[in-house]
Amino acid sequence: MSQPPGRFARHLAAQRDPAPMDLDEALAHPSLDALPTLLSPEALPRLEELAQRARDVTLQRFGRAVRLFAPLYVSNACLSSCTYCGFSKGLDVARRTLTVDEVVTEARTLVDRGFRHLLLVSGEHRIEVSADYLVACVEALRPFVPSISVETQTWSDDTYSRLVAAGLEGVVHYQETYDRARYAETHLAGWKRDYDRRLSSTERAAEAGVRRLGIGALLGLSADWRVDVLAVARHAVWLQNAYWRTEVTVSLPRIKPSASGFQPLVPVTDAEYVQALCALRLAAPEAGIVLSTREPAALRDGLVRIAVTTMSAGSSTEPGGYLTPGEAQEQFAISDERTPAEVAAMLEAAGYEPVWKDAFPLV
Repeated sequence: MSQPPGRFARHLAAQRDPAPMDLDEALAHPSLDALPTLLSPEALPRLEELAQRARDVTLQRFGRAVRLFAPLYVSNACLSSCTYCGFSKGLDVARRTLTVDEVVTEARTLVDRGFRHLLLVSGEHRIEVSADYLVACVEALRPFVPSISVETQTWSDDTYSRLVAAGLEGVVHYQETYDRARYAETHLAGWKRDYDRRLSSTERAAEAGVRRLGIGALLGLSADWRVDVLAVARHAVWLQNAYWRTEVTVSLPRIKPSASGFQPLVPVTDAEYVQALCALRLAAPEAGIVLSTREPAALRDGLVRIAVTTMSAGSSTEPGGYLTPGEAQEQFAISDERTPAEVAAMLEAAGYEPVWKDAFPLV
C-alpha cells in the first residue's frame, strides 16, 4: 500500500506559480517567488551577474569553509527498478554487499586520507542492507568517524531512531524528480516507486532526531529541470522552517553514464547548471549546497567559488572500491578523479579552508 502524502507533499501541492517578475527586480530581491525568473532562459545571458550575487550570499552565510566528505558504498544489491540507475534490479551486473568488517576497513582507509565525514550508500535491498546491518555499520564506525550519514532506502521512524541512537548524524534522500508522472515512469517497481513515502522520508528522519538532512533532484530526469530546481528550493526552505534544529543541504546531480544506459530526457548544459546552482543559492540562502565528483574538475573548481559549501573528493561509487576496485558494478561514472589531497590543495590555493571535521557539533 502506498503511503499517504506527508506534510511537505501537501504543502507543495498547494503552491501556485508566482507572478512573473522583472529580472532586475529578481536579482535585486531574490526569493522563492523570484526563483522562476532567475532560472529562466532570459536570465542566462546575465549569468555573470547572477554568479556574483550568489558568491556574495555564499561568503556572507558560509564564509570560506568547504566541508569535504567521501561516499562509502556498502552494497549495490537492489530490489527497486529505476530506469536511470546502474544498480537497478533487472541489470545483469556484478553485485556485492560488504560485511561490517569490510565497511570498517574501507572507512579506515578514508580516515587515513583525511576524511571525517562519511556517507554510507547502498542500493535498496531490505534483506542484504537491513536496518540491523546499517545499525551495526554505524556502531562500528562511530568510535573513529565523527560524522556518519546514510543514503539508502527510506525507513520507518523506529529505524531512524535506532540509527540515531547508534551514532547517525545525517540522512540523504534525493527525490530524483518532483514530477509525479515522470517519477512513476522512471521508478517501475520496488520500495522506491512510492513517491509519497520517498518525499516524506526526511520528515520521518528529522522527527527521529537526525540532525543533517540532504535532499535533491536528478537533473535530466524530467523534461523541465527548472521545475525540479524550484521544488528542491521549496523543500529546503520548508524543512528549515519545520525542523529548525536541523542542517539542510541540497544537491542537483546531473545524469551520468551508468550500466542502465539511460540518457537524459533533456540534457542540462554547463551554463544552465551554473545558473541552477546560483539561483538555488539565492532562493535558499541558508541551505548548504553539495557537489559530487560527477562533475568535472574545472567546473567544480569554479562552482566552489560561487555557491558550493560541501564537496566529495577521491570518490568511488562501487562497494569496496577504495581497496578492491573492479569487483562490483559502480553506480555511475565519476568525472573528477583527483585525490582528496589534490582537492584540498585546490581549495587552499583559491583561498578556502577545506574542513575535514566540524569544530563544533550542531545543537
